[in-house]
Amino acid sequence: MVSVVFPAAGQAHRMQVGLNKVFLTLAGKPMLLRTLLTVSKVPAVGELIIAVGAVEVTAVKGLLSRVKGLAPWRVVEGGTERQYSIRNGLAVVSEEADIVLVHDAARPLIRRETIEELIRVVRAEGAGIVAVPEKNTIKIAAEDGTVAATPPRQTLWQVQTPQGFRKDLLIEANRRADEDNFLGTDDASLVERIGAKVHIVKG
Repeated sequence: MVSVVFPAAGQAHRMQVGLNKVFLTLAGKPMLLRTLLTVSKVPAVGELIIAVGAVEVTAVKGLLSRVKGLAPWRVVEGGTERQYSIRNGLAVVSEEADIVLVHDAARPLIRRETIEELIRVVRAEGAGIVAVPEKNTIKIAAEDGTVAATPPRQTLWQVQTPQGFRKDLLIEANRRADEDNFLGTDDASLVERIGAKVHIVKG
């Protein structure tokens, strides 16, 4: 079974909105709800875990309880960092789950086919991410503000979500990160640092 953890405890600071972005509407529905409905259409998905801010737990439970078509779900309190929200979600993942996906709750336009391909890759390889090829030229900066290097564009990918992992691998990666006080920029970075290979699924 596949469990999907949704970190949704942040606010839309980049949008200059003092509101959790998952509650912003798209065509009349909160993005959170649209995202959950999309993911629920994937047959392998048996569980949704939504990590939200402490003050939002009751409201989100009320919202989801009125909606049909969702996979079984539970709401947990998120953390001060995205990584901590995912850790809280992992703590309640069902024993029956063997794969965990992590998906941004404010990304409702993910295609079902992409999710299914990611699950296939994770079953075969243990870890995978959705990403798109980088189209821009990227520079690596030196400490003095000059250009240190220009990596070949064909080696660069913009990482998206969902990201998927064997449950035991993701739990171990988070445990090791906690021990080392390591805060990663995404879930794959935690898995990479303990030596596991992460495979790319084109988004």
